[in-house]
Amino acid sequence: MKICDVTQFYSPVSGGVKRYISEKRRHVVEHTCDEHHLIVPGNETRYEREGRLHLHTIRSPRLDFFSRYPSRYRLILNTRLVLDLLDEIRPDVIESGDPYHLAWTALRAGHQLHAPVFGFYHSHFPEAYLRTALKYGGSWLRDAVLSYAQDYIVRLYSLFNTTLVPSEHLRQVLYGWGVTNTVTLNLGVDTKAFRPVSSDDTLRDELGLPRDKKILLYVGRLSPEKNIEMLLAAFEVLHARHPNTYHLVIVGDGPLRRVLPATRHRTGALTWRSYIQDNDLLARYYHAADLFIHPGVCETFGLVVLEAQACGLPCVGIRGSFMDANIMVGIDQWAKRNEPVDLANAIERFEKLDLAALGVEASRLVHARFSWDKVFTRQWDLYTRARLHGTEALHSYQPHPLSARNPILLTGGDLS
Repeated sequence: MKICDVTQFYSPVSGGVKRYISEKRRHVVEHTCDEHHLIVPGNETRYEREGRLHLHTIRSPRLDFFSRYPSRYRLILNTRLVLDLLDEIRPDVIESGDPYHLAWTALRAGHQLHAPVFGFYHSHFPEAYLRTALKYGGSWLRDAVLSYAQDYIVRLYSLFNTTLVPSEHLRQVLYGWGVTNTVTLNLGVDTKAFRPVSSDDTLRDELGLPRDKKILLYVGRLSPEKNIEMLLAAFEVLHARHPNTYHLVIVGDGPLRRVLPATRHRTGALTWRSYIQDNDLLARYYHAADLFIHPGVCETFGLVVLEAQACGLPCVGIRGSFMDANIMVGIDQWAKRNEPVDLANAIERFEKLDLAALGVEASRLVHARFSWDKVFTRQWDLYTRARLHGTEALHSYQPHPLSARNPILLTGGDLS
């Protein structure tokens, strides 16, 4: 089988989507005889091949070209080249990884090639627009934006053979809106890399972290939708209450890297490390920490919280996102409001618990329920059934008028 993923949610420092695709390509090599093609934006157009893995990058402008700390996400404008590549590849299955104009290109290619096209709903992007609408326009604009977003999502995702959704709760939301072709496909964890290890006091020395403080860890993109500024405000509240007690470690990159120095200056207790791609090295940071903090309130899955828990590291955050379902222990201690004081209070509540025991239980549950092998075994079954039962959903394909007229208007959202 020849499989092709097409997505714009991909950059050298991107998070969950890139991890998903990397693990998927590893599965292709280690567990199948199939071929995998990946079409993504890049700084130049080129083709690379490594055995049965093919990488096609298309020269695309950066979305944040003028930012001092760019996220390196790019916008594919040359959709004609995408169509030509798909026509040349002639995949048996196409998967679209973002909800913008490239998704319509994938559907058009599937219609022309009579190939099933899957949509993976990685990001609940209406929430990004709603935050902007509430900030600048109030509830009336929020309602208008939500109405348009729902209509757009139903129009687009109803055309896919199957819409893959990373959480059951989010699947039910989409189904309630009218997207009835949804299937829940949880993401997984590299259980070989992310596992508990014996406590080792020298690990913090090797990583350049203080031994005498409680290490709070955040891993992820440094972007507005990840609620980074709220995280920093909560840490400063905590530092003011308990000087010389906590040390915050942030692993990741993105445009909000610019706000880190101010918190580091005020507290003297913040360490930043750039994006880490190697799972084994990333696991060492999980092992060196006492508590993992994820402040996001718009998560569709929260892959990093599974990785942390798989390593035996308990997690704390703000309740109410689709990530809640993936918290194995301690969710009752999480903050209920998206406010710095509330998150700081939640961290203090965890300090009264047996973190080691919580970590052991969390790791056991993650290893029992989540693994990439289980994810991709199910996904390959969906692919096979789609090939056998044809491409009925594509027969009604029509380009969305707004996507054809001005695709740039459909960019934005949570690049998870």
